[in-house]
Amino acid sequence: MKDNAQLKNFFRYCSLSILGMLGLSCYILADTFFVSRGLGVNGLAALNIAIPVFSVVNGLGLMLGMGGATKFAIVRETDGREAASCVFTQTLFFTLIISATFSVLGIFLNKQLAVLLGANDEIIADTAVYVKYILAFAPFFMLSNLLINFVRNDGAPALAMAAMLIGSFSNILLDYVLIFPCNMGMLGAVLATACAPIIGVTVLSLHFIRRKNTFKLVKIKPSFKALFTVSSLGVSYLVAELSAGAVMLVFNNIILRLEGNVGVAAYGIVANIAFVATSLFTGIAQGSQPLFSAAFGRNDTAAVKTTFKYALITALSLAAVLYVLIASLAPQIAGLFNGDNNAQLIPLAALGLRLYFTAYFVVGANILTSSLYAATNNPRPSFVISLLRGFVIIIPLAFALAAALGMTGVWLTFPAAELIVFIIIIAYAAVKRKRKTAVR
Repeated sequence: MKDNAQLKNFFRYCSLSILGMLGLSCYILADTFFVSRGLGVNGLAALNIAIPVFSVVNGLGLMLGMGGATKFAIVRETDGREAASCVFTQTLFFTLIISATFSVLGIFLNKQLAVLLGANDEIIADTAVYVKYILAFAPFFMLSNLLINFVRNDGAPALAMAAMLIGSFSNILLDYVLIFPCNMGMLGAVLATACAPIIGVTVLSLHFIRRKNTFKLVKIKPSFKALFTVSSLGVSYLVAELSAGAVMLVFNNIILRLEGNVGVAAYGIVANIAFVATSLFTGIAQGSQPLFSAAFGRNDTAAVKTTFKYALITALSLAAVLYVLIASLAPQIAGLFNGDNNAQLIPLAALGLRLYFTAYFVVGANILTSSLYAATNNPRPSFVISLLRGFVIIIPLAFALAAALGMTGVWLTFPAAELIVFIIIIAYAAVKRKRKTAVR
């Protein structure tokens, strides 16, 4: 009976989180589709060059949101609501300070940042526009991440999902209106994206208006120790986002030398479809996190293990379905983003989709393991896994495989890196289990 209740609770949280993350990932995918149709290959290349800026903003928002919400869930079980409200207030304070800094950078240094990202003369104007407005609206992106995670951990996963979906659908509608009828080009695309978190925050405010919240603003003295604690629990999410941005920068530069702007556009298609796919597995991890943290706070090890088992089975099943769809429909998917009817783009992107997406058979396990460690107040291995998935393995591997196999090597880099990380995780778990057995 207890197992049935736990399974029901797991699917409630995870299904809502997956749907919400799927909607949230449409921020960038909708931009990719409409920009490819409205601005062609150069517009798509400019968008792809600028996306790492979004990764940084979103990553810091996730770090503070997930880290703060994890600490909130544990503290509420052990120390009560007042202490949990202190966690929320500290996290909100630092979120606003960091995001305001991004706004200033975006307004005054957008062109310089576009150059640093690698934009060439053909695409620098559009790249600078995207960078400027993503950073200018950083407070809304980061506040949205913060509130989504706290509201989900406060027993309202349906409202968190609704905020993500309504914001994303608004983004898709505004993308069409601003790029085509209004003919605003890249400015229209980025303004549509920037409106989404504003709408999402408005929806999340219902949690407070209806007085469903168990946390509130309290009088506190800002503490860098609190910031460090929250950040350490959420840092794996920041590393994941930063590594995505760093990988995109590295891949863009490698591909520019191999295939030019068409190659970058093809990678843009693959990377943005992959962004949506990854969001599904992140959704499983984020949906499981409140259950992990609450069970850990109650010292219920059996519940933690059972939730992890359910999450792994869900991730593997999703990976199988996802790969069959991508592999069988790769040319058609690539064709959706070929606004210029470029003959080179579809075969290049289709091959990339088929090779790149083999990674997802192990991506879910890697993300879930990292999330489990962070959600149970054990941030160090979570941080190491994120580093391995990001900067440590994939970047040197990209240079090596690209030099050996050209574009095929670029497409195989992500699957190879994830497989290596998976093997390391299995080895680490085996060593840890052996040490526990030896102690007994």
